[in-house]
Amino acid sequence: MKRPLQNQTQIILDSIADGVFTVDSDWKITSFNRAAENITGIQKEEAVGRHCWEVFKASICEKLCSLRHTMETGSPIVNQSIYILNSKGERVPVSISTALLKDNRGNVIGGVETFRDLSVVEALRKELYERHSFFDIISKSKEMQRLFGILEQVSESESTVLLQGESGTGKELFAKAIHSLSARRDGPMITVNCGALPDTLLESELFGHKAGAFTDAKKDKPGRLTLAQGGTLFLDEIGDISPALQVRLLRVFQDRVYEPLGSTKSEKADVRFVAATNKDLEALVKEGKFREDLYYRIHVVKLVLPPLRDRKEDIPLMTEHFIRKFCQLSGKEIHGLSPEVLPLLMSHDFPGNIRELENIIEHAIVVCKDHTIGIEHLPEYLFQKTAGLQKTVEKGVSWDDMERTFIYEALRKNHWNRVATATQLGIHTTTLWRKMKRLRLDLPQKDGRTKTS
Repeated sequence: MKRPLQNQTQIILDSIADGVFTVDSDWKITSFNRAAENITGIQKEEAVGRHCWEVFKASICEKLCSLRHTMETGSPIVNQSIYILNSKGERVPVSISTALLKDNRGNVIGGVETFRDLSVVEALRKELYERHSFFDIISKSKEMQRLFGILEQVSESESTVLLQGESGTGKELFAKAIHSLSARRDGPMITVNCGALPDTLLESELFGHKAGAFTDAKKDKPGRLTLAQGGTLFLDEIGDISPALQVRLLRVFQDRVYEPLGSTKSEKADVRFVAATNKDLEALVKEGKFREDLYYRIHVVKLVLPPLRDRKEDIPLMTEHFIRKFCQLSGKEIHGLSPEVLPLLMSHDFPGNIRELENIIEHAIVVCKDHTIGIEHLPEYLFQKTAGLQKTVEKGVSWDDMERTFIYEALRKNHWNRVATATQLGIHTTTLWRKMKRLRLDLPQKDGRTKTS
């Protein structure tokens, strides 16, 4: 009777779309279904009798084996994302779940693990990521997508471009994109941070100098203008240069010629200029701190980069990107955020913009020893927000009340427009509608969908 029962069990296992295998107390595989063969490329005859780590060579086999955790603690693992190696040595993304195997008397005799092939999901995620990325700039916001379209047109010309935006909004990435799309892409792109050097050093860096031009000038040194010949010169923080240097720079923009320090011979500047600033140059012109003629020379095409607080729909996308980036650098296997982290990030205003978000995720990856980033892994200054939530909880306010207040404030800030609110919160409009219905959250008579006369 035992043989027919085993055959029946194998038929059932082979009918399951997920891979299933079992191990005994010595970690040797005792059963291996057809889906497991298809996903791994390893035949049942090769797998049965071998240790599971010899077959799967998974990313967690050495230290963080989920099946071992279940066998030692009795706690099952559900839908944990990892990578395994198939028979061709290719990495295959899978989602695994584990449980104990017990006999009729309740004694543990081994363990069972199911794994689902996530290759299609990973491919769709990659396609979605690529759709929302543009030369390493990641965004799905309408304003950024509009700027992406303008970039392609601007890059085809030789016109000077002014990138304006707060610190950390990605101005250098935009400058690199302009260069990469231009006819000068095969030439060099040279960057000068105008705010990082004193006037005398900045002048020498830009224009270069001849031997004997000043005390320590023992030999000729080419400037950044010379190094950028045939390519692009990116002048970052151009709003910080002095009035005296503005005069010299104006001639370069007007006539495309310059003179190295200590030289009487003019040299041609065959470069494309891209400038960037986090200051309001128009206001500086009115205050007399920035030359009006230079301003109009660099203000041929102006692109204003929105801060992260105005495109919060990008936070989930960027967070996933930074997790992937720092996991690759550190060799860690971290699969995402715990449920309470994303709402906290979405409610933060990010004065440091994208750079701040990147630093937050890098900090979390460094301190996180689990597979999921929790609130405890975030920088300390973000704890103030969670501390406020904790006080609210201690006062007896329910989670539904807090969620209702949070969604209400998001709706109010977006003038009661559900689409804009859902986009900001990083959820679908139908999800927002279901939450509003569950929380009995009613919109005013005149909301973001109502046309006013």
